[in-house]
Amino acid sequence: MRPIFLSELVQLFRNRSVLVTSFVMPIAVSAFFLYQHDLFTQIGSLGYIAAIVMFTVTAFGLYASSVTTLASRRQNLFLKRLRSTAAGDAGILTALVLPATAIALVQVTVVLAVLAVVTTAPDDPVLLAVAVLTTALMMVGLALATAGLTNSPEHAQVTTLPVCLGVVAVASWVGISGTGELTLLKRLLPGGSATELVVNAWSGGVAVSDSLLLLAPTLAWVVVAAALAARLFRWEPRR
Repeated sequence: MRPIFLSELVQLFRNRSVLVTSFVMPIAVSAFFLYQHDLFTQIGSLGYIAAIVMFTVTAFGLYASSVTTLASRRQNLFLKRLRSTAAGDAGILTALVLPATAIALVQVTVVLAVLAVVTTAPDDPVLLAVAVLTTALMMVGLALATAGLTNSPEHAQVTTLPVCLGVVAVASWVGISGTGELTLLKRLLPGGSATELVVNAWSGGVAVSDSLLLLAPTLAWVVVAAALAARLFRWEPRR
């Protein structure tokens, strides 16, 4: 698993298109929100900014790059060759998506730390960390599922758009309007409960026990994504 991880990490930094998707765009959007944080706190809250940053990085940096990576490795038969080694299926997939996951988590941590420094610190950093980790887990699951529908790295630019734009849109909707209305719908949509959890973790005022209940929809999406991945994921190109 370790050699696969290191090899994939090197390839990630060599691939210009993935590098732009994983680094440049998420960081540029995050920098914009940080620079304009006064404006966006008038629209929503600091928790809203944190949620948008989290989903921008995990959607475009983690999810999209993971789908592209898996589609590329399938297309050049690298996935097929890996299955002939001693590594198990779970170990192979973990090693392939781990570099993008680690980079995304570092990016989110750094950007949220800067946000805390230039504004105010989150009320509950531990709860915020839990929200970030569960969101990353959900995006990895969705990446594995989407990779099963993606024939090539070029095709990934199309297949990843609905989820990337969808979770950011849901985060904006929930972050700005709250969950006072259409509560169940907003929480069940992918990213809705995670956004509410981030807002609660940053702004406080909500009991931790109540906030932890918001983990359920996100973890449910992890289960759904895992089930879809098990059904849809392919190790060889479609003939």
